[in-house]
Amino acid sequence: MLDETLLDDPDALARVDRRGLLRGAAEAGARVRTAARHAAEAGVTELNPEGRPRAILIAGPGTAAACVADLVATLAGASAPVARLHSTGVAAAAGALRWTLPGWAGSVDLLLITTADGSEPGLALLAEQAYRRGITVVAVAPQRSPLAEAVGDTHGLVVPMATAPHELTDEESQSASPAALWALFTPLLALLDRVGLVTAPADALQKVADRLDRTAERCGPAVATYSNPAKTLAAELADTLPLIWTEGLAAAPIGRRFATVLAELAGRPAFAAELPEALAAHGTLLAGDFAAGADPEDFFRDRVEEAQALHARVVLLRDRPVGGLTAAPAARELALSHDTTISELEPENGTADDGTADLAAFAELLAVTDFAAVYLALASRRTPT
Repeated sequence: MLDETLLDDPDALARVDRRGLLRGAAEAGARVRTAARHAAEAGVTELNPEGRPRAILIAGPGTAAACVADLVATLAGASAPVARLHSTGVAAAAGALRWTLPGWAGSVDLLLITTADGSEPGLALLAEQAYRRGITVVAVAPQRSPLAEAVGDTHGLVVPMATAPHELTDEESQSASPAALWALFTPLLALLDRVGLVTAPADALQKVADRLDRTAERCGPAVATYSNPAKTLAAELADTLPLIWTEGLAAAPIGRRFATVLAELAGRPAFAAELPEALAAHGTLLAGDFAAGADPEDFFRDRVEEAQALHARVVLLRDRPVGGLTAAPAARELALSHDTTISELEPENGTADDGTADLAAFAELLAVTDFAAVYLALASRRTPT
């Protein structure tokens, strides 16, 4: 059950937020600026590549690294194929994970390694394997970590992961913080701008940081639920099965990340799909056991000792303004025809004039959904331990 009174009590939120998740979300803008500075100091902005890589390979553990790979694939996928290298192993522990290069990877490809830990021996072995094949390696990892040393020893480029002072003695808080995403993602944006796969110059990264700051002001703990989009969304998702329907270039990976962090942070199952395919993929969920009007004949049954049944709620994430070719009206009609409530989230600006994703719009959607997942976790008392 969601404790809605907790949402409007900043002091109580701070007490239950033992992992510093809200602080991490609020510091995302500062993390972008620090990460961009680290990238410049590491020499990323001075690179003069001879041409675009044939393919980009991405490896790293955890939710943040997986989302980074998804975002890079979305942004650069039209210019070069992007493949995430999935880990294998007998456990999720850093020492048990292993990564392997595909047989076709060679000197014309680029390997990106992202990790908020840096102690994974499997990533160090991957960097050595890439060096033997002549593959360029760029890693974003904690400074002076074993991985950073290993990549440096094989003539790769290392960008120190941006951290906040309070995280230096709290590795668990760092790995769980939503800010970890931007600490890992920002240097890669600067790098991909240099190789011509993404348009992300320094001024664009500054706009991303500014948008994250403004979003943090709108979604912060001191802002009441009625005017706070993240708290409102968290309250709307209480005791529901979120069906996250996305539309637009930027929204798809954000929807997938939202479903992942809802499960990881709030213990809430959620499904993400892209419009218009989502209408068919999730239509049965709206008409089945999760429908708002499911099982109406048991109205008089005593439910005091029973957990409340989950009912589907559609969350419509869009990265484009209303108008043009869109499946949003059909999505609303389908949801309402099954008495299913719907939440809608859209950034100030969506797709840019040239049809590419607006990085600032990317940032806003990510920030609001991250804040919402954290609020839902805290108010449900389901933060990870």
